[in-house]
Amino acid sequence: MSMPLEVEAFQLFASSLVQRLVKECLFGAVRSLCSVKNATDNGSRHHCTICNVPRAKAALAVPPPALQSSHCEGGLRSKHSLQYISVIRSCVFLPELHRVQEGLVKQTGIFAGYSRLLAPLALIALFFGLFPSVVCSAQTQSAKFSNTNVGAQGLSSEGQIWLRAAISGGNLPDLRWPNFSDYSKHLQKFYEFNGYSLWWVKGMEPTPQARQVIALLLQADQKGLSADDYDGSRWNDRLAKLKPATRQPTEADAVKFDLALTVCTMRYISDLHIGKVNPKHFAFALNDEAKKYDLPEFLKDHVVSTGDAGGVLAQVEPSYPGYRRTIQALHTYVELAKKDDGEQLPPAKKAIAPGDTYPGVARLTRLLRLVGDLPADANVPAGQSIYSGALVDAVKNFQRRHGRDPNGKIDAPTLADLNVPLSHRVRQMQLTLERWRWLPESYQKAPIVVNIPEFHLRGYDKDFKIGVTMNVVVGKAYGHGTPVFSDTMEYVIFRPYWEVPPSIIRGEMIPHIVRDPDYLAEKGFEVVDSKQNIVSAGTVTPEVLAQLQAGKIFIRQKPGPKNALGLGKFIVPNSYNVYMHDTPATELFEKSRRDFSHGCIRLEKPADLAAWVLRDNPGWTPERIHAAMNGTTTQQVNLTHPIPVLILYATVIVLDDGVVHFFDDIYGHDESLDKVLAKGYPYPW
Repeated sequence: MSMPLEVEAFQLFASSLVQRLVKECLFGAVRSLCSVKNATDNGSRHHCTICNVPRAKAALAVPPPALQSSHCEGGLRSKHSLQYISVIRSCVFLPELHRVQEGLVKQTGIFAGYSRLLAPLALIALFFGLFPSVVCSAQTQSAKFSNTNVGAQGLSSEGQIWLRAAISGGNLPDLRWPNFSDYSKHLQKFYEFNGYSLWWVKGMEPTPQARQVIALLLQADQKGLSADDYDGSRWNDRLAKLKPATRQPTEADAVKFDLALTVCTMRYISDLHIGKVNPKHFAFALNDEAKKYDLPEFLKDHVVSTGDAGGVLAQVEPSYPGYRRTIQALHTYVELAKKDDGEQLPPAKKAIAPGDTYPGVARLTRLLRLVGDLPADANVPAGQSIYSGALVDAVKNFQRRHGRDPNGKIDAPTLADLNVPLSHRVRQMQLTLERWRWLPESYQKAPIVVNIPEFHLRGYDKDFKIGVTMNVVVGKAYGHGTPVFSDTMEYVIFRPYWEVPPSIIRGEMIPHIVRDPDYLAEKGFEVVDSKQNIVSAGTVTPEVLAQLQAGKIFIRQKPGPKNALGLGKFIVPNSYNVYMHDTPATELFEKSRRDFSHGCIRLEKPADLAAWVLRDNPGWTPERIHAAMNGTTTQQVNLTHPIPVLILYATVIVLDDGVVHFFDDIYGHDESLDKVLAKGYPYPW
């Protein structure tokens, strides 16, 4: 088996070569390199293009005093020497190495000499420029490591150099996703804990903890993740290169194994705990920094020495019942997708009503029985071509689970839902699980939750039992989408004014006023100034209209049953100015798709929500709430205990009964998340 190039390079950098090159050849190599470079230059510059020393002095310059010393601590680690080495590294290795390889030196015919000078110099600069703290003997390093982590698999100086360089560079080609630069600081801290020894290898054999963690990584699909993201298919080959599979494993294989497992484990823990992508990337205001683990500390304290890695990592997942139910549903649908033949139902020119002949009855029967909408014991005769009986009831069940009007007709939306591959439903669940992991800690504190694609609100008690539930209307899919965020409900206003947003004044109301100056008075609006003083409550004059058009005055609607906010407004202070409210347009709640608002959330049962949020406010009975909503004055009631509110986006919901519900991706958030995840690590954070 051939030895990796980087290991061969580091073996060349043995202690004798270090001492000789550092003591005798470093400055000579720099001086010669300067001369070579200057010889290839066109002479238009007056300074050496590598070290910036004037040309006349470049070949005669003396090295800094520190370089004249061979003592690693007193000499080469001094301030002056490190600055000198830094110049070499920054001037030579990044720009010059690439330029040489691209043909500059080939043209002058001095490639061989140049590369011979560059190779040892690159090693020296890498060693001293990146890792001044390790320019000591291997014996000193081993002693230090043994003191920090008794029993750890120590590394040679070459192995330590490689490990530090790999971590600093944030790249390991052996990985499925080689770029781990977003974890470099975590890895540096983690390996500093044990003096850059190996965590997962002892006696050149994987530790029991390593094998346990690898087994979990291979099962990542069960969590809605992908085992391939954590090198699932590569672990057998890596294990085969260590004991007991191989008698004489190489240090190179051991250190690569250790680093790969650390990167994959950190990724897995982070992905499982807080998700792969920062929700802020999608303008979701859900990020909770307090949830993040200190990954190096977590691995050191809880994983690398545990006897039960599975038990430890099980605690990493969200504890919410809805999350666990979605995991179980995922397992079910993965198996269903394997069983389904994927046949598409034939199209129809019009909606298929009960009693109609339909050539897709056989496929429809198989599919609905597979997903559980048609009971296993339902009698559908073989060869039946009439859509009727138990099949109609099964389609109604299917429609309810997919957010459709359960009328039993196979219309275009229902047919499209029936033809969605079950593998796509699996992907919906995986994306939903990613969003479950974004939820802030406040979700565990009796929250009110609105799921936008479902057009539904639920209020939970401290035991996650549903205390109030209702349909809602959310923002229009095009241009007025309801934002995803978390905040706290603080007070309720009964019989509120509606302060019309400037965008609605400009875009909708002013055109009405231009056509009919009495429009505002007829609809119960009044014009006010910035202090809410009434400017006009009747016909809008040209002067008032001009001020409205200039944005100097405003419009509000008087309280009452016809007010756009209805008889109740629930305030959740947030940067989007989004709140929940009653509405006079109650007919919209009968529709299956309910994205009609400008972004705020309209409530089907505002009195029920008021009773729920005011349950800890003494005296606020349902009767008193009814009286306040139907009184004559505007009244604000502060909540005794403010309540967490989460406005979420999930196209899959699994309720307490285990029934799985799917919804349309009305804002395209699933599609956007899927595209970002497909790009692989590092993810936006």
